[in-house]
Amino acid sequence: MTHHGSCHCGAVAFDLEGDVTDAIDCNCSMCRRRGGLLAFFPREALTLTTPESNYRTYRFNKEHLAHHFCPTCGIAPFSEGADPRSGAKMVAVNVRCLEDVDLSSLKVSQVDGASF
Repeated sequence: MTHHGSCHCGAVAFDLEGDVTDAIDCNCSMCRRRGGLLAFFPREALTLTTPESNYRTYRFNKEHLAHHFCPTCGIAPFSEGADPRSGAKMVAVNVRCLEDVDLSSLKVSQVDGASF
């Protein structure tokens, strides 16, 4: 299934290939403030439909993840990094930025990211 996602103003937009059934609610200092629900996919599942130059990137702590956000509306629709176990490139999509996902249907797991 293909999902369309974007920031609020649409300057950062993408298509995501895959089923969205689960999400994590992380309590790290970033996620706690941002309020996103994250679903993880292989990096190749996400295709930008707007230029990379439309977003900015923020890194913190150990700088393993590139948190991308829109400089116009401030929404952070996805982050990129590598799976710590395999090294495979992955993407963490904020499922709140996907137009057609019913958030109430997701299995949401709590993650203690503050302890990482």
